[in-house]
Amino acid sequence: MEKSLARYIWSNTRLQQLWILAVVALSMIPYFLSFDLPKQIVNGPIQGSGFEGEGATQTFMHLSYTFPVIGKVEFFSGLQLDRLQTLMALSLVFLALVVLNGLFKFYINTYKGRLGERMLRRIRFQLIDRVLRFPPNHFKRVKSAEIATMIKDEVEPMGGFTGDAFVSPALLGGQALTALIFIIVQNFWLGMIAAGIVGVQAVIIPRMRKRLLELGRQRQLTARELSGRVGEIVDGIGTIHGNDTSNLERADIAARLGLIFSIRYDLYQWKFLVKFLNNFLAQVTPFLFYAIGGYLALQGRLDIGQLVAVISAYKDLPGPLKELIDWDQMRQDVQVKYQQVYEQFNVEPLIDESIHVVAGAAVTPLASSIVVSNLSVSDDSGARLINHISVEIKPNETVAVVGPNASGAEAFAEALGRLVWPDSGRITIDGKDLLELPESVTGRRISYASADIYFFQGTLRDNILYGLKHAPLRDPDYDEQTALEVKWHAAEALKAGNPTLDPNSDWVDYQAAGATGPDDILKAIRPVLDAVLISQDLLDLALRSTVDTAVHVTLAGHIVDVRAALRERMQESDLASIVVPFDFDAYNIQATVGENLLFGSMKRPAMNNRRLAAHPYFQALFRETGLSNDLYTMGLEIAENAVELFHDLPPDHPFFQQLTFMTADDIPTYQALLQKLTSRKFDDATPEERSSIIRLSFAYIEPRHRFGLLTDELTAKIVSARKQFHENIPEDLAAVIERYDPEHFISSASLMDNVLFGRIAYQQADASSRIRGIMGELFDSLDLFDDVLSIGLEFDVGSGGKRLTMVQRQKLNLARALLRRSDYFILNRPLSALDQRVQDQITHNIVNDLHKEGERPTIVWVLSNAKLAEIFDRILLFDRGSLVEAGNFPELSEQNGMFKELLS
Repeated sequence: MEKSLARYIWSNTRLQQLWILAVVALSMIPYFLSFDLPKQIVNGPIQGSGFEGEGATQTFMHLSYTFPVIGKVEFFSGLQLDRLQTLMALSLVFLALVVLNGLFKFYINTYKGRLGERMLRRIRFQLIDRVLRFPPNHFKRVKSAEIATMIKDEVEPMGGFTGDAFVSPALLGGQALTALIFIIVQNFWLGMIAAGIVGVQAVIIPRMRKRLLELGRQRQLTARELSGRVGEIVDGIGTIHGNDTSNLERADIAARLGLIFSIRYDLYQWKFLVKFLNNFLAQVTPFLFYAIGGYLALQGRLDIGQLVAVISAYKDLPGPLKELIDWDQMRQDVQVKYQQVYEQFNVEPLIDESIHVVAGAAVTPLASSIVVSNLSVSDDSGARLINHISVEIKPNETVAVVGPNASGAEAFAEALGRLVWPDSGRITIDGKDLLELPESVTGRRISYASADIYFFQGTLRDNILYGLKHAPLRDPDYDEQTALEVKWHAAEALKAGNPTLDPNSDWVDYQAAGATGPDDILKAIRPVLDAVLISQDLLDLALRSTVDTAVHVTLAGHIVDVRAALRERMQESDLASIVVPFDFDAYNIQATVGENLLFGSMKRPAMNNRRLAAHPYFQALFRETGLSNDLYTMGLEIAENAVELFHDLPPDHPFFQQLTFMTADDIPTYQALLQKLTSRKFDDATPEERSSIIRLSFAYIEPRHRFGLLTDELTAKIVSARKQFHENIPEDLAAVIERYDPEHFISSASLMDNVLFGRIAYQQADASSRIRGIMGELFDSLDLFDDVLSIGLEFDVGSGGKRLTMVQRQKLNLARALLRRSDYFILNRPLSALDQRVQDQITHNIVNDLHKEGERPTIVWVLSNAKLAEIFDRILLFDRGSLVEAGNFPELSEQNGMFKELLS
């Protein structure tokens, strides 16, 4: 990186800076003329100088120039104007100069702003580019929040300064110097007074602002440290709560905020002291002009027009001068910030730019062995992790790497995956150093997976296909207007030194996954998900999701067939009574009272329970049918039973899991409400109290809660009210409530509800899992599993994949690596969160069955269970950073060595 910000700006924007400086120089001409014109107006037509006789005129706008050799050349002879005409003409010229000066300022400021934004874009991109090229071990010493803060906030002033770096001193200095020269031309002594005040401001104010710069630097550092500390709190929130250290963190944050407060308070005091002194000096000069200039005018040594012109010129002098002093402070402040950025991002050695070159073409497979020669690796503290290892890993072989914790096996895998750089020795492929190979080769032909996982915010599909997005392969089909916008953005990117790669292009290398395009990519994903045993998890996610019928047309069209097939399958087995189907003429005993009354699904967020309960039509139906009193009475009994049974239980008691209508925190609230409503009728309760009681009845399910509150009379009344509700439903409610229909897909209901079209009996043990298993088989048999899988892949994983369990994240991380059919797979204990039985099954799936078409890759797997090494071709045993044993399973298991001890 360039160490000086000024040199960095000049080297990247010199042509633009020269152009705008030329415009600034040109703008000084009308700026100077605007100072002289008031004097001509006052002395000429206003005071009558040159118009002494009656009907006298003067020549206006006479333009001529005397050239060497040629002589005098007249361009325009001018116009003869009387006193009033001259006054109007000069006034119009003054107005024209005002407009012209304004246009110059408008153009200069706009150009500066665009130039600054381009430079800000350039420097931010270059900083992020350097982050992508940091050596792996550097990330262990930096905080992500601090790096993000520097790129986002601390370089922000540099963009604004870019446009001002050379233009502002030229423009402001030129304006101030023009005004000062004009004053000196009018009267030498007044000019000297103005020059003296300017000199005092130029010397004293910058010296006082050095303290401001130091305070600003301290403020920047403390704010960055606060950002990093907040990031640590967010990342380590589980550790904080688990160790009861939240108050320690509060104390630490309070101390940091106190330090920032003291720095900022000191900063404000100095800032306004400097401002006071600057304003005082600026106001002293007009006092001197009025006093001394007025005295000279009274003595006849200075005419009124000159005095007016001097005062008018000085009016424009403090502004540019103050801004020039502000520019100098900003220059020093920005240079300090740039120096901090330089120190943070000037990391050596950086990954060479050639390693990250975009390669859209297919990469030739790696057919040579990986040769590890005298490899040594150390950690940040200098402790040796691997000590002089030499080994050859051949194509198509499977290698099990085993050893106790801290044996060096993990570091060996990290070195093969380029996550750590060797201290000495080399890793080569076909004679080429692994670290010198471009990522377009290693990132496609070598796949690495470990227990250290990160998923980006987005869908499962985005994350599982992430390993295939190496280069833009297919351009989007833009319309004409969008294509023009994309072309403009690409041109701007070039001007800012950014790449013109389009993120909206299709970057997925489908062929690398064994597919031809987006239409059959699911057929390539499916076996990988099956191999890591996560297909059922994605099926469960899909079943809990709503379905976009515009996207999944095939699935929505076959949902009625799936319902019929599910009913038939359950009739053939012992599961005939496991699901109670929805029937418009019957009460579903396994559904809630609210579900039975509505007999439909609400389109959220347009409609919810609260809005429905407040709707006039719904309230009128309640009053007409008498359900208000019935459900209020039912709710009171539910509240009484719940409070009586559970008020003495601790909040974490498992019984509360059965209460869908009330939480442990609600018990005291309803206990107080019961005491208030015991002797009061329905009409005596307030609307809020009635709503709180009736809400309990809406969530009641008789087979689950077993309070014996549902009578045949009440269920019949609910069914009758349901029919009345849908018979006369108004258009606004019909638009947001989908009635259950056995012959149609319900778009606002989950996929599970659509297939079941009913409710699972609570009395059946493992009913839900058994039903999901049958559904998976049905989707497979009806060739709909890929459609269901695509719904599961649309699940948003959340920040860092935190909406998934650790087990799911590790499985998906392994699947992401396997999907990219590489030549070498480096698997570094990738399934440590799984129990041993599942680890064994997934390992067998991958080693034995994954690539059935004959593309058997090399697999180097750091195993947690040494017994699994039996299915590998070769075993490498590490201990204390050294390779102590190597061979196949029969050989090592018969020797009385360390491997045999690990097996026992």
